[in-house]
Amino acid sequence: MSNIETNKVVAIEYEVMDFDTKEIVDSNIGAKPLEFLVGAGQVITGLEKAIIGAEIGKKFEVQVKPEEAYGIYKNDFLQEVPKEQFEGIELEKGMTLFGQGENGQTVQVVVRDFGDEMVMIDYNHPLAGKTLLFNITVLDSREPTEQEIMSGGVVGGCGCNTEGHHHGHKDEGGCCGGNGECGCSH
Repeated sequence: MSNIETNKVVAIEYEVMDFDTKEIVDSNIGAKPLEFLVGAGQVITGLEKAIIGAEIGKKFEVQVKPEEAYGIYKNDFLQEVPKEQFEGIELEKGMTLFGQGENGQTVQVVVRDFGDEMVMIDYNHPLAGKTLLFNITVLDSREPTEQEIMSGGVVGGCGCNTEGHHHGHKDEGGCCGGNGECGCSH
């Protein structure tokens, strides 16, 4: 069996859980494999590092610290905004909302709390500050197509390099998954 190298497209099956709570936060087991170009920054750093050198067909486990996942939780990413900005939305603590950031990109926020006049929103990625435990099976590895190389490593035609919830796959709020480098980032 060959080992995974940089600049190859890899297909993996995975399950990821919060290391502390053991809660499963994402899985593609029994679904379509996650494909990405190794070395293109399309998945969180810790997952990408773990994939390099792995053997096709082998199952393994890797623990990824927040610094190489979705970042450290930052209190300054909490913001109070007027409740009137959420008119027509039935607010619930913990709900995820999507909006448009200053530069036009999709922004994901979590409602932390709200009162009669103000809403506390959190711009941290929902997995910020968490150590993640991945159970991974490397299914395949191949050379990238010319189109995948020309698109900066986008595999399968997604093209957005953002967070559509493959935890590990980076994304800014839409179809692929991230943390600032390639997805779900701030």
